[in-house]
Amino acid sequence: MRRRAFITLAGAAIVVSPLHLRAQQPARIRRIGVLLPFNNENDGAVRQLWPAFAQRLAELGWVEGRNIQYDVHFTTQNNEKIRVGAAELVATAPELIVVWSNPGLAAIKEATQSVPVVFALVGDPVGSGLVASLARPGGNITGFQNFEPTASGKWLELLKEIAPGLRRVGLVYNQNIPANVDFLRVAQGLAASVGVTVKPTELHDAADIDRVLAEFAQEPNGGLIVTPNPLNARNNQTIIEAGCTVAFTGDLSVPSGC
Repeated sequence: MRRRAFITLAGAAIVVSPLHLRAQQPARIRRIGVLLPFNNENDGAVRQLWPAFAQRLAELGWVEGRNIQYDVHFTTQNNEKIRVGAAELVATAPELIVVWSNPGLAAIKEATQSVPVVFALVGDPVGSGLVASLARPGGNITGFQNFEPTASGKWLELLKEIAPGLRRVGLVYNQNIPANVDFLRVAQGLAASVGVTVKPTELHDAADIDRVLAEFAQEPNGGLIVTPNPLNARNNQTIIEAGCTVAFTGDLSVPSGC
């Protein structure tokens, strides 16, 4: 009986021990690559949106340092840096890539057709040629569109409602982002019916903001539509403050908070 009991206990130990060891092993660390078109973690958009992203994953059980690791690449808005950053990120072989902005998604799409990609803050991904359709994006890419091109028509109507005397609208955009070009096209197409003219107002970098807005405000009855893109997002407070400043010398329609 003792021998039989010993064999039974030993057999149980052989079965249980591997399960116990596996239970004691640390969770596998999943690697997520992140491509952000901003300077660093101190940029306003990053401070606002990134904590919400990480917090929601943590609520779902994906905690940084325990079972997930982020490899974040900041590229600024420079297209060459974005392309280089995308290539470097793909070379690290992450299990998933998260990317913000149209230029970032375009660079990631060029760099990989196999690593799963989730995008956010992308305008008109279908019209920009980044996905096949919203219902069936196809390939290795999926994500969230922020605005359809038709939104610029609604922005134009809203601006006219806020300032009925409006006659001129400067659409602040980036001509290198197809979605921004579509915003301009839609707004210009509706301009006559709203009773305004829409002027393309392009910003290349933050140093242009004061000069461009001051030039636009030299004529009366003007207002601004600021399209979503990384440069505008990074400098939204500067754009608002510049608009408030030139309103006292020109006749630019600006937020009532000025």
